[in-house]
Amino acid sequence: MSVTGGDQDAGGEDSGAVGSGPGSGGAASGPKRWRNRDVWSISLSACLADLGYQSVLAAFPLFLVLEMHEPVWLFGLASALSYGGGAVFSWLGGRVGDRIGHRRLALMGNAAIPLLSLSALVANPAVAIGLLSGGWWARNLRSPSRRVMLTEAVPLEEDRSAAFGFLHGLDVGGGMLAACYVLVALAAHMPYRWLFLLTVIPLGASTFALSRATTGAPAASGAGSSSEKPLETSGESGRRSGTGNGQAGTGNGQAGTGNGQAGTGNGQAGTGNGQAGTGPRPRLPGAGALLAATALYGFTSYSVGFPVLTLAEQGRSMLLGVTAFLVFQGVSATTGYALGAHLGLSASRRFGNLAVYGYLMAGLGAGLLAASYGASLGTAVSMIAVALIGFALGVIETLEPSLMSVLRPGGAAGRGFGALSASRSFGVFAGNLAMGLLYGLGASWAYGYAAVIAVVASLVVVAVLPAVRRAEQNAAAV
Repeated sequence: MSVTGGDQDAGGEDSGAVGSGPGSGGAASGPKRWRNRDVWSISLSACLADLGYQSVLAAFPLFLVLEMHEPVWLFGLASALSYGGGAVFSWLGGRVGDRIGHRRLALMGNAAIPLLSLSALVANPAVAIGLLSGGWWARNLRSPSRRVMLTEAVPLEEDRSAAFGFLHGLDVGGGMLAACYVLVALAAHMPYRWLFLLTVIPLGASTFALSRATTGAPAASGAGSSSEKPLETSGESGRRSGTGNGQAGTGNGQAGTGNGQAGTGNGQAGTGNGQAGTGPRPRLPGAGALLAATALYGFTSYSVGFPVLTLAEQGRSMLLGVTAFLVFQGVSATTGYALGAHLGLSASRRFGNLAVYGYLMAGLGAGLLAASYGASLGTAVSMIAVALIGFALGVIETLEPSLMSVLRPGGAAGRGFGALSASRSFGVFAGNLAMGLLYGLGASWAYGYAAVIAVVASLVVVAVLPAVRRAEQNAAAV
């Protein structure tokens, strides 16, 4: 389960030869073959979006609790409403995107996120929370579709961990810039209404950048899939014969390449040399466990506003609280960007790293934060705990969507990503309610609860590993 052992994975799709023909994504195209225009457009859009709405999220708990003098449990309720409603919008977004086109839905949702930028224009906490929730729901509506767009932009599945890590790196990198912006704004005593309103600018630029991506168009009539580009592993591209319209296969080890015999169309195997193509790969198990684990992680999770409040309280400084936000985002972004390509090529390796370096590490970070607050270990220990939680999030945000793209490919991608986002959002809804209530008893109770549930999420993933390994071995033996 080594983080750095991805390139040495054996068996399953990892051992498939990479075709060298056009569009095969072969080794000759280099290790960065997946960084195309669509990947850049989607990732840059994510960076700009986070620069906008993460600025609001970083400052909103300070605005609500310290500026408007509302209780901490109300912030917990606000976060719960945002994430709880977001679960419904994520579920709807995945399904509606499969019908009307993921690009169209992603643009619609992204364009409505600036609603949260208006939340500091009102003095009524209920209206402020409503505007915050509306913008967050729009963000959740477009999230599954954006992930489908990225999946379509990266046809080879072994490249997707790197691609999703790259997306997460730029995504959370925007959050780092947001934290810097909030730090400067607070130090300059900028009014909250202007701090929030200025976030409309990067949010608008985010929608423009997303419009430059070309993936996510509606499926052709009768195609049965929302993907315009083939979703396959290099092993599949290396074993399959001609890929449609009677063309002969060109990849390494493809069937039907001899004697001038062509494939039969629609990606079916040719019959040359008596070899049969592999056809569609059997569906791997583990989707249910992944959804259960991500929901449990949601139960352990909470708005990063809670650590912001904890550090601000420990250090008696709002700037220290926002610094915690910056550390969290910075470590998370660096993790996704630097380790995305090294978190495993096979599904079993990805599941293992998700359990250990994702959920288990999140539990360790939350436990350390509980100990630091309860035993008065100081802000330095608390900041280390925040960094561990950020590292865990970088791994989780890279591996969860990467695995779902394998477990629910093709026409089921939108529903798979919608279910993934909905499971997380539902868990975070309950998690924020629990955090808000437990925080009233003491921060150590809240973070201790989070630590226990994160360990349970890790165990759920470990339990499904044997079945995933058996399925990979059976697929490799065919």
